[in-house]
Amino acid sequence: MAVLRKLILIIAALLIIAVLFGFMLPSHYSVQRSIVIDAPAEEIYPNVVDLRRWQQWGVWFKRDPEMKIDYSGPDRAIGMQSSWISETEGSGEMTITDLEHNHKVVYRLYFPDFDMASTGMVELEPVADGTRVTWSDEGEVGNNPLDRYFVLMIDGLIGPDFEMGLENLKTVVENES
Repeated sequence: MAVLRKLILIIAALLIIAVLFGFMLPSHYSVQRSIVIDAPAEEIYPNVVDLRRWQQWGVWFKRDPEMKIDYSGPDRAIGMQSSWISETEGSGEMTITDLEHNHKVVYRLYFPDFDMASTGMVELEPVADGTRVTWSDEGEVGNNPLDRYFVLMIDGLIGPDFEMGLENLKTVVENES
């Protein structure tokens, strides 16, 4: 019985230490990936500002062709929104919040299942051999220490999807030219 009591105390102490350590972890995350596309920004921008066209290059749409997607708001403008329901990719909504023609699209992502929001941006910058496209996302996970552990893994979870999405965008744009 004494061994069981010691084991329970050790497990409880480890859990308390893990929770306390979680409070010391960062609550802010940022993920960013870039690619150079051999095309001017004006050929890339229509594929980014029109949320309907994300289906041609977005990784999540390709992984779940059964995803149910709805669009609302003004077309290719601030306030355009896509919302989706997916058994495998989760459900969410994306709303364009800021635009600079042929330069950037800023959006807000919201995942109701996790009550989690973030801000994303696709930025287009002319470079010598085409246009550098940088896709980023950042957000806060709040004070929950368990969510803060998620911050440590988020780049490894989202980053590869951004890389593949940018590769897909590159293929779409360069094949249109």
